[in-house]
Amino acid sequence: MSLEFKESYVLVAGFAQLPKGTPLFELQKTIGCILVIDTNNDTIVNATFTFLQQLTNNFISSLIQGKSLENIDDLILDIENKFLVPPQKAVIQALIAAKNRYQEKDNL
Repeated sequence: MSLEFKESYVLVAGFAQLPKGTPLFELQKTIGCILVIDTNNDTIVNATFTFLQQLTNNFISSLIQGKSLENIDDLILDIENKFLVPPQKAVIQALIAAKNRYQEKDNL
C-alpha cells in the first residue's frame, strides 16, 4: 500500500516483549508497533505491527487507524475487547511506547 507523504506526517515506533511461553515469543521475542501520525491532529494515518501473520497485523492495525493517539484509553479498550490473543498486553505496551516516543518530539 502506498502512502501519500505529507509534511505533517511523522513515523514513530514502540516495542514490547512478548509473553514468555508462547510460540510467538520463541520466534521473535518482541513486538513492534510502527505508526504514521498526522501531527496536525494526532491521528494515526497508518499502522503496522511486526506479527508474522498478515491477518493478525491487518486486524490490529484496522482497530487503530484513523483514530486519535490522544484517546489512548479508547484505543486500549478496543484492543482489550476485540484482540483476544496471548500477546494482547504486549501490543498495548508497544502502542503506549510509540505514543510516548511521539510525545517526545515536543521536547526536542
